Amino acid sequence: MAVRQTTAGRVKHMLSAMGKQEEKQGISVKSDIDRYDEMHDDSKMGAGERGSKYTELVNTYYNLATDFYEWGWGQSFHFANKLPGESFAASIARHEYYLAARLGLKPSDHVLDCGCGIGGPLRNIGRFSGARVTGVTLNQYQVDRGNALCAAAELDKCKLVQADFHHTPFEDETFDHCYSIEACCHSPDRRDVYREVFRALKPGGYFVSYEWCLTDKHSPDNATHVRAKKLIEEGDGLPDLWYTHICDTALTDVGFELIEARDSALDPNPGGENWHTILTPSYMNLFRLQFTTIGYFFMNIMLTLMEWIRLAPKGSGKVREMLRRGQEGLVSGAEEGSFTPMYFVLARKPLKKGKK
Repeated sequence: MAVRQTTAGRVKHMLSAMGKQEEKQGISVKSDIDRYDEMHDDSKMGAGERGSKYTELVNTYYNLATDFYEWGWGQSFHFANKLPGESFAASIARHEYYLAARLGLKPSDHVLDCGCGIGGPLRNIGRFSGARVTGVTLNQYQVDRGNALCAAAELDKCKLVQADFHHTPFEDETFDHCYSIEACCHSPDRRDVYREVFRALKPGGYFVSYEWCLTDKHSPDNATHVRAKKLIEEGDGLPDLWYTHICDTALTDVGFELIEARDSALDPNPGGENWHTILTPSYMNLFRLQFTTIGYFFMNIMLTLMEWIRLAPKGSGKVREMLRRGQEGLVSGAEEGSFTPMYFVLARKPLKKGKK
């Protein structure tokens, strides 16, 4: 995991990734971040219009954020509570293995990763279960990066495919099971995503997911809650955030049997760390130092200098500011209890009549 690198190693990795970002992706960072910020300016575009432009919103976001994520977080772009004495990397892997265990994966299974990023979970679950895992992501750069990592890991049964998870290229009843990790929140209509998963699953197949959601504690009349919601959406490429119960209803509306639903962020964990602790400021932790006032100040200076001497593309500082807004919103939402990134749902596509 990148968070375990030395400080010098992390800076070297960041310089290399950011310096080549435009060349690798065929983008203009400055143009993309300006367009992205415009889409989240409520005076120019509301949630409804953002939803209708979700492909542009999400694709632009991951063009900008993917290298930052891999540099700072690792290959698995999600959160996890940490057990006492557990490392960050171990907590991330355990969080993924739990999904594989709940699905009861076998080496003969073909599994869909719905919204796979660069495929960190896909590779971990593929190694853990021996199953064939196919991931879909909207972003072509993530597909290319993820497939290169699969090849380097010699995981022939794991691959990434570029596709909109509302409209995948797979035949009906292709997959034995499906999982999704903090990805469906990028959709303006989770019901439509779940419908596509339902179509692609074989009868009796399971769908398990960690969902980003507002909790029942979120109040549209609470200014702190509203601000946290807006910051999370701005910093994480989301058209809009919805309540947990909408996931439940959407799953059953498209035909799934809902087996279990709970906010796994609230699972008992005495002596451990909550999922958002990694994002809170600390002068005693090298990774969390960047979220302190001093760390924020020096990161801004460093990025400004890097842009000036052309080690980083123009607009890189604005990208980090976008991600900082997300970090601030996530911590606020967690502390208020108004947001969760790991609403756990387990659902099953019913068997066809006459089958057991």
